[in-house]
Amino acid sequence: MFPPPVTVPELSCRQILIVDDDPDVRDAVADVLVDEGYGVTGVASGREALQHLQDHMLPSLILLDMMMPEMDGWLLRQELKKSPDLASIPIVILSGHGDVRDAALALGAVDYLRKPLRIDSLLEIAERYCRPVFLN
Repeated sequence: MFPPPVTVPELSCRQILIVDDDPDVRDAVADVLVDEGYGVTGVASGREALQHLQDHMLPSLILLDMMMPEMDGWLLRQELKKSPDLASIPIVILSGHGDVRDAALALGAVDYLRKPLRIDSLLEIAERYCRPVFLN
């Protein structure tokens, strides 16, 4: 008799969701991550993010800009906290403001990245929370 299979934590990256109203930032981050083998979806607002999360499989990681029109990162995080499934998705704050560390701590984010983003830091964060698709 073989022992039952051991359950390992889900390390594969289902998807990384980028929430940023700046299309240049969103596209640049997506290009870097896709080139490294990650599945990526980008949306331009907190409202679009909520809609995406309702309609698609939950991502492994959310990269969240704080300053956006309509629904900013603060409001999105409040909405995500209302659902245990959504609240459990790791969030990394993207911000050009100097107090990004404090914002990240206040939101319960797992980490933060300052804009302009450094590619090595972005990839380190992505690797920490999910493995690229081609490694699965």
